[in-house]
Amino acid sequence: MSKFRKKGKKSQPAVNTAALPDIVFMLLFFFMVTTVMRETSLKVVNKIPSATEVAKLEKKSLVSYIYIGKPIAALEDAFGSAPRIQLNDAFASKEDILLFVENEKLDRSEQERNKITWSLKVDKNTKMGIVTDVKQELRKADALKLNYSSKATDNIAN
Repeated sequence: MSKFRKKGKKSQPAVNTAALPDIVFMLLFFFMVTTVMRETSLKVVNKIPSATEVAKLEKKSLVSYIYIGKPIAALEDAFGSAPRIQLNDAFASKEDILLFVENEKLDRSEQERNKITWSLKVDKNTKMGIVTDVKQELRKADALKLNYSSKATDNIAN
């Protein structure tokens, strides 16, 4: 006589998770490489105007940004609706630009100090009076390499 076994309750093999750490680290590395961290949090409205003749800056590490525009809606009660100057993460007056320029130059190496480009990111609805004041202060600080940030338009007129 032979013995018969019931082929009933067989256990399932465990899921192989050996490759899981590799996949997790690959995704982590991908997001670390592709994510761009914002250096400053904008406190002003900054709708950049478009332009037909634009050129890209070669070394973005040698660019310091000055933002000009009216305060965002959350800060409008405290600071009003007049255009303001933002240097790094704080509002500033035009008198603070000289100190800002000196601090930015001190943060860079000696060879890079004269190569810094000062980029004005001005809201398209801002009047030129405050921009002219900023430019005058930059001249006093011997920051003469100036740039206006803009968006490129797709339809370039010939």
